[in-house]
Amino acid sequence: MLDYLGVDYPEAVKDGKVADQGEYDEQLEFAASVLATIGELPARPERAGLEAAAARLAGAIRDKRPGAEVAAIAGELRGRIIEVYQVRVSPRHAPDLASAPADFATHCAVCHGAAGRGDGPTARGLTPPPADLTDAARQAQLSVFGLYNTITLGIKGTAMAGFPALSDAQRWALAFHVSTLAGAGDERLRGAALWKGGTGRRELGDLRALVMATPREVTARLGGDGAAVLAYLRGEPGAVAAGGESALDRSARLLDESLEAYRKGDAARAHQLAVTGYLEGFELVETPLGAVDGALKTRVEAEMMRYRSMLQAGAPVDAVAAQARAIQALLVTARQRLDAARLSPATIFTSALVILLREGLEAILVLAALVALLIKSGRREALRYVHAGWIAALALGGLTWLAASYLVTVTGAGREITEGVTALLAAAMLLYVGFWMHRHAHAARWKAFIETRVASALSGGTMWALASIAFLAVYREAFETVLFYQALWLEAGPDGRLAVGAGFAAAVVGLVVLAWLILKVGLRLPVGWFFGGGAILMAVLAVVLAGKGIAALQEAGTLPIGPLDLPAIPSLGLYPTWQGVLTQVAVVLLIVGAFAYSRRREA
Repeated sequence: MLDYLGVDYPEAVKDGKVADQGEYDEQLEFAASVLATIGELPARPERAGLEAAAARLAGAIRDKRPGAEVAAIAGELRGRIIEVYQVRVSPRHAPDLASAPADFATHCAVCHGAAGRGDGPTARGLTPPPADLTDAARQAQLSVFGLYNTITLGIKGTAMAGFPALSDAQRWALAFHVSTLAGAGDERLRGAALWKGGTGRRELGDLRALVMATPREVTARLGGDGAAVLAYLRGEPGAVAAGGESALDRSARLLDESLEAYRKGDAARAHQLAVTGYLEGFELVETPLGAVDGALKTRVEAEMMRYRSMLQAGAPVDAVAAQARAIQALLVTARQRLDAARLSPATIFTSALVILLREGLEAILVLAALVALLIKSGRREALRYVHAGWIAALALGGLTWLAASYLVTVTGAGREITEGVTALLAAAMLLYVGFWMHRHAHAARWKAFIETRVASALSGGTMWALASIAFLAVYREAFETVLFYQALWLEAGPDGRLAVGAGFAAAVVGLVVLAWLILKVGLRLPVGWFFGGGAILMAVLAVVLAGKGIAALQEAGTLPIGPLDLPAIPSLGLYPTWQGVLTQVAVVLLIVGAFAYSRRREA
């Protein structure tokens, strides 16, 4: 409805007067429907602002404001709804347009005509008449996403029916096809040459940007060359998938959009764009950049966090703009460092090695400690709980990756929220098992304990706790590891994929050796030392995971960021924010208090 308002209102009202009463009445009806529909959306803190914007839109139509003003309000409201409710606005893959002309002839030509001019055999007598899809002025205001919505849902109160029976891929292909009906062939040829020369790569470099762009907007930003590139890409969306923007380019683009939103007074959207720019941009190249220049990686992370903190604190626009410029300069340096090392097999190998070692280290520590605990306690039959936990986590990680690739869209924020929540749950489970081990480390007579109590000490609840720890420790790493490897696979290119595989294999060997060493050393320890050391290990890992859980939720934008003048030590879960530090301090105090209470009872 918002798309329809933005496009058709200028034809209903001209120079402050109603030019078409029927069309104008329809605009009033649609504006009222927009306001009512927003009121029915799920409750969010931002919904009141959306309702206020919808009321402003309805008021502008009642006051017969200029068409450009009404279209701008409708477009802004549409964008805010998409952001607040995280509407998926692009296809998961570039659609194949080969079957689109046949689908158009079957489903659309009866009203719109074979060429799309609105002169189909059933067009006569329809009110309002079918749109002329070859009208360049009208099409200049339409995005492919808007066309997809119309094809999917139809337009209430008109003869335009939706086609939900068509597959999602068919509807996207049909939307792209319709978007080309007003374009000229020579313009698309010129756009193809401009695209290959680099024009529009940053502005139209991914499918989301492509389907959300309108020719009018692109012309205003990039001129006629930009419009020609858009015309070409609408006919060849696969060109975006083949030559889309890099992760660093995505970060730079979203940082620009974030600053622009902040200048307009929309701090919430600016912060959301900044979070997305980090999670779906820079974070994906952290590992290869760290292998090339670790200090630069750490500095970019810190400066991007500082930028997000400034947005939340309501810092002056000039200060925020200066911080954004500093980050853009760092991103240019990062791109240069990565480009210089891109063809180095050693860099690719090291990156692949570090990804799996970094993501798998904590999981291996936990799993090896749990296995050693059960073996040392004489409960080998309970190992199946631990094995079931980590095997289920790997299986679910694989299913999550498949779902994210083909069924649903998993954003960087969603990934971080999953990691943060599972980290905090794992920390709680580790505290539970750590306290259990600490209690048994202080048994007065170890021989009697081993012979008479171990069989019953590991209760059913503890077994499920062990399985839950194994599951959470592995699942929180599995999906993120896959995403990082996907990014590295693309960055490496065909010539570097052998190095990616070699780095992965080396990391697997390293993790297996690490697990074997932990088991070997742990099983040789005296029982008292083993249980005491295991309790300490569980406690330390709980503190680390608590810090990492808070940091992940902060990166996702779900928790505020209060910066501290402290160094970041990711291996210890220590990040320079007071929320993370206080959480870790609280966990440490809980551990100290629980251990002290346990000692007092033993005494």
